[in-house]
Amino acid sequence: MNNIPYGKQTITEEDIEAVVKTLRSDFLTQGPQVAEFEKAFAEYTGAKYAVAVSNGTAALHLCAMALNVKPGTNVITTPITFAASANCIKYCGGNIFFCDINPETFLMDTEKLKELISSKPKGFFSGIIPVDFAGLVVNLEEIKKIATANNLWIIEDACHAPGGFFTDKTGIKQQAGNSNFADLAIFSFHPVKHIATGEGGMITTNDKTLFDKLCLYRTHGITKNAELMTQNDGGWYYQMIELGYNYRMPDMLCALGISQLKRADEGLKRRREIASKYNEAFKNNPQIKIQNSDIQSGHAFHLYIIRIKNRLELYDHLKANKIFAQVHYIPVHTMPYYQNLGFKKGDFPVAEAYYEECLSLPLFPGLTNEEQKYVIETIQQFVK
Repeated sequence: MNNIPYGKQTITEEDIEAVVKTLRSDFLTQGPQVAEFEKAFAEYTGAKYAVAVSNGTAALHLCAMALNVKPGTNVITTPITFAASANCIKYCGGNIFFCDINPETFLMDTEKLKELISSKPKGFFSGIIPVDFAGLVVNLEEIKKIATANNLWIIEDACHAPGGFFTDKTGIKQQAGNSNFADLAIFSFHPVKHIATGEGGMITTNDKTLFDKLCLYRTHGITKNAELMTQNDGGWYYQMIELGYNYRMPDMLCALGISQLKRADEGLKRRREIASKYNEAFKNNPQIKIQNSDIQSGHAFHLYIIRIKNRLELYDHLKANKIFAQVHYIPVHTMPYYQNLGFKKGDFPVAEAYYEECLSLPLFPGLTNEEQKYVIETIQQFVK
């Protein structure tokens, strides 16, 4: 049996051809593939606008800028996420507050969110960054109700959940990133994600004002739009009207993204098939706990996570058998940087208890039935 990673990209001949075609074109960056990818991705999520950027972290940073995060701005996110979900606020000088997770879903606990907000004076917080963790989409209808009552904006970190959805109170499936309840949503195209471009990210929104800001900020804050400039010396002229960044996504990667997006539904179907087999294998095992399976209909399954008491021993056992599981995530508030800001172990007990037991099993469209069977049998052998 070959090595089995927890995640892996699938690159087809069509993908390669799309990139080669762009390499032979007149544009390697700032060309037509960018707008085409943005249009296709907006349609995929159901959002009005999409902005392609260099990676998911850049997407988060630009969202924070567009929402006017600055020193003194207080924002809430979950401790069970990749550090970028919190770091984007620190980039702008703001303050991060963490909200503990629900032990069944591993998502931000809405009851604890209400408690956190009510523990501070009215207007103390400015926004919330909920995370569609592992591919399970946050019920943004509930989050939006809390946000509206407290005048808060929402950035949906949907990096794990393209194609996923939650069902609202009227029975309508709300796609991750459609921005019907969030002000902005962000995605990543890192190789282990659903859509792999090497590096890359996307922001979706239904707000034209935010869209215009994002487009400006991703290109140094520079514009050639005559309506925005204070003077215009000719067709070559441009002005820098804001402090922005070079967060552009090149045409080569957008071409790969367009090609990958065409197979997104196929890949999601396969991810759900693999997850279903894991569910069936572990559902009656008292030693293994899985993410609440009663709410998995809209799950996008970026990750398949189990919880087990002797996690380290299982991790080592799998590794010895060429199965490379992973841990998602070390709670952000326990990182030395955040401990230096005053956070400490014990602050968020549910998240910390989750971390002590969590393990992400191999899950990617290219995982074969034989490989998954081997993973399951190796785990069952260990548990026995």
